[in-house]
Amino acid sequence: MKYVCLFLLGLFLLPYLNAQNTTTISMLILDDFTKKAVLNATLSIEGISGSTISASNGVAELVVNMTGERVLHISAPDYLENRIPIFLEGKTLDLGTIYLSRDITLEKTENLISLTEADFSEDENPAYVLGLLQATKDVFLNRAAFDFGQAFFRVRGYGSERGKVFINGIPMNKFLNGRPQWNNWGGLNDVTRNQEFSHGLGVSDFGFGGILGTTNIDTRPSGFRPGFRFSASAANRSYAGRLMATYNSGVDQNGFSYSFSGSRRWAKQGYMEGTLYDAYSFFGAAEYRFNAKNSIALTTIFASNRRGRSSAITEEVFDLVGRKYNPYWGLQNGDARNSRERKIQEPMAMLNYYYKSKKFRLNTGVAYQTGINARSRLGYFNAPNPDPTYYRNLPSFYVNSPIGANFVSANLSREGFLGNPQINWTNVYDANLLAQDKKAAYILYADTTKDSQLSLNSTANLTIGNMLKIDFGVNYRALTSENYAKINDLLGAEFHEDIDPFSNTRNDVNGDVLKSDDAIFGYNYTMNANEMGIFTQIDIKHKKWSGFLSGVYNQASYQREGLFQNERFLEDSLGKGEAISFSNYGLKTGGTYKFNGRHWVGVEAAYLTKPPVMQHTYINPRENGQIVPEVRSETITSADINYFIRLPKLRGRITGFYTQFQDLTDVNFFFVESGVGSDFVQEVITNLKTLHWGSEVGLEYQLSSSVKLSAVAAVGKYTYANNPDISINFDTAGSEEDLINVEGTLNLGTAKIKNYKLAQGPQQAYALGVSYRDPKYWWVAATANYLTDNYANIATITRTDSFLLDPDTGEFFPNATEENVNRLLAQKPMEDFYLLNVIGGKSWLIKDKYISVFASVNNVFDTVFKTGGYEQSRNGNFGELSQDVLSGQPSFGTKYWYGFGRTYFLNVAISF
Repeated sequence: MKYVCLFLLGLFLLPYLNAQNTTTISMLILDDFTKKAVLNATLSIEGISGSTISASNGVAELVVNMTGERVLHISAPDYLENRIPIFLEGKTLDLGTIYLSRDITLEKTENLISLTEADFSEDENPAYVLGLLQATKDVFLNRAAFDFGQAFFRVRGYGSERGKVFINGIPMNKFLNGRPQWNNWGGLNDVTRNQEFSHGLGVSDFGFGGILGTTNIDTRPSGFRPGFRFSASAANRSYAGRLMATYNSGVDQNGFSYSFSGSRRWAKQGYMEGTLYDAYSFFGAAEYRFNAKNSIALTTIFASNRRGRSSAITEEVFDLVGRKYNPYWGLQNGDARNSRERKIQEPMAMLNYYYKSKKFRLNTGVAYQTGINARSRLGYFNAPNPDPTYYRNLPSFYVNSPIGANFVSANLSREGFLGNPQINWTNVYDANLLAQDKKAAYILYADTTKDSQLSLNSTANLTIGNMLKIDFGVNYRALTSENYAKINDLLGAEFHEDIDPFSNTRNDVNGDVLKSDDAIFGYNYTMNANEMGIFTQIDIKHKKWSGFLSGVYNQASYQREGLFQNERFLEDSLGKGEAISFSNYGLKTGGTYKFNGRHWVGVEAAYLTKPPVMQHTYINPRENGQIVPEVRSETITSADINYFIRLPKLRGRITGFYTQFQDLTDVNFFFVESGVGSDFVQEVITNLKTLHWGSEVGLEYQLSSSVKLSAVAAVGKYTYANNPDISINFDTAGSEEDLINVEGTLNLGTAKIKNYKLAQGPQQAYALGVSYRDPKYWWVAATANYLTDNYANIATITRTDSFLLDPDTGEFFPNATEENVNRLLAQKPMEDFYLLNVIGGKSWLIKDKYISVFASVNNVFDTVFKTGGYEQSRNGNFGELSQDVLSGQPSFGTKYWYGFGRTYFLNVAISF
């Protein structure tokens, strides 16, 4: 007991024992253009966690307990960071007036990433890397976001679910897939720029965080620069035009402040054919300061985003019609109509209470969010597939015929496809109008999710002396998610018959089988989810070292309630199903040793468990309540080591990292002709392990006061680390029913995928950049990028023993030798490619009005490149796949997404 007392006494006395080393740094911070005070500036000493203080009215002061040569960082929202070498001697240091330059490169925030449809293939947010990384000045992370991002690069091979995003301390990651939905506040750049970011496993004031990083967006009006800002943009990327306007009142004498912002983005067609874009966003916030310590803030956000989607295509289709081709649209009465649109409208409101004193901060908030996320598609029932790229419509169908190649028919097919490569809406309407019973052969419907979520969060930060900080917090979230298919358009028919065309069974036994416009059909169920968690964190810093220890515990539960009784699953489709719960914990720790103010090393490590996301917990919730067998929380082990260098002209970071994911689960849906049957199936992958390791290098060199050079490299290896268990569930009859267990699941054993590469974007990326900033307030920069080692997602079912079975005999294919199988299933990387990006801008001050112009050109040389792809699972047995690839132009070859060619973005803004 006496040692514990001595330890606690030491912690208490240390700040006083080091008092002789205390230095007070003071200064006045002004805008170098307007010569007015810069508000909300932040000071920090390089390498010292938490040594920051915000400036008020331009006057800033920082008290530090250290000596020797250091680098002082001065930053503020919308300004370039200023770094000043200083020498601390335990005395007061007055730096006089410091000037900051505005950073108009912030227009990159939404526009330097050229979005590809790969971003939407897995519900990724359009700028998920950018959203997590825009708040950091780290040269590697900036290059990853603004240059590598157009090639679907993922930092360390992580998805966005590995990072945590907060708005005003309230978590934004979704229950469904664990990812933040950036569209919920898209287009509101002016009011979402105040961000605090911690990279990787680093310390965050707002929660335990994720292994990719933690971002908190602060929307308090008191933190915005007062005044009006208007901007107009033109582009040829996802949208063609954008208008944005923002007004911030500033804090008045009564402590009240407010902000309004709105934007409009649109395009009849984006870079890809048929991809309309229609988005508008509104933001309103008000804050009241009771006194210097207490304040409340109300924030409301409404963002609507509607866009036409595009599709991955095979190399056969690419060779015929090029990279801009999109099969999802066609002309109707002379106007383009996309059959697959995505619409997101999920407004939110939040109320926060803030307390801030010199040693203690508290943020308690409540948020409510509701709205829809809908995806339309063209459904067909006992009618031909309307997709122009359907395999029977393409030349390869005739070339790869099992009865022999028919090149005459292949050529006719080629001419027919090129003559009408889009959806024929006239034929679709005619099929419905000419039907004798007026029953729909085709309908346009939307898979719709309507969420309502309540979130409560409270976080406190306590500083003890100059060395110790303790963070702790609690959070609770409750979600009700309604999921259903809704008819958008009967396309000339009078009704739709709600019967599964493959099994001739009713989707809703108790409902009306005849459905009209706006009716719910097919499936209808509700998912209820709850999560409660606590975290705590201890952060200690010393003049030579710092360290932290953080822990988290949370509980999550999911429950499905079926609102339709499906005839195929009479006992397991209607009503509330089994509730499933997960208890999870996490620990992370790290330390930094500073050799001096210019060189230091940091080490971080974490071990945590995480519940599976909702979409990977149920096999097919649209039809039944069956839970993935033996589903369990995933386990994550991660560590990294970082070397930081901060010389007067050279700065950067060199990192090595290692992460292992265990007990992962995945669920996929597709049609397969396998060795054990042909049907639409749900493939369930369990006991999956993946491995991510590699290095990151980011260096900047100030060649002169105007010229800066940069070099960045990401070298990773992201692989499957074991052979996971595979099972499939057949929707209808036609399978080997004697092999299926009572739950309707057919176990296929393990998939031999160990050491196959993950489809996580380029695993190697390199960049060289140069920028010039003229004293007359114009600048230009160029970055040359090389990306390689990118792979398409593999079909796991073809790596199981079922692939070797002949469905006609039930025996192994005699020529399915190990050599032949390995040759057939070899994973080939996509082509390497180079990208050159150029950006630049100019600013003026005219009668107290600040005017800026920003322009960028991505992929200057119009390089054609693939950003991602996936193997089709249709040919699920050796015989089918072997026959399909004989010609070199398979009918069911890998489908790829292609990146944008040469694109531009131009923005003009005025502030006053």
